[in-house]
Amino acid sequence: MLLDATLAFLHFLAIFLLITFLTAEAVVLRPGITPATVRRVGIYDLLYFLSAMAALASGLLRLFLGAKGAGFYTPNPWFHAKMTVFVVIALCSLPPTFRFRRWRRQLASRADFVPADAELKSARRWVMLQAHLIVLLPLCAVLMARGIGIRG
Repeated sequence: MLLDATLAFLHFLAIFLLITFLTAEAVVLRPGITPATVRRVGIYDLLYFLSAMAALASGLLRLFLGAKGAGFYTPNPWFHAKMTVFVVIALCSLPPTFRFRRWRRQLASRADFVPADAELKSARRWVMLQAHLIVLLPLCAVLMARGIGIRG
């Protein structure tokens, strides 16, 4: 029981961190960004990635070592919906991540570099899409945890 509670805590902590870093990205991706903020958005993105990996790892640990076990979750369509949404969010994170890397390279060669407003707007659009999709994860999670969708 303590293992299950610990895994749940770690999973929630990783999710809260993930949302924090995604929010930080959305906040700073605005016209008037400074070179220092361009550096910082790359750090936020790395921390977002690491927290997403922690959420995935802790979720898999819950799946295989948690109280309910894989036999409870894998037949549930909401489990598969949750994993699909997670993958879609991960794919949506790629365009801004590649853009942030390119910006950091440009910043390394030109200390006063700031991206054009159109690039900022595009990156922010991808970040906001992720933020809106994340709302679906807890919906899938509560339906999954309650066994909704399992026949039998």
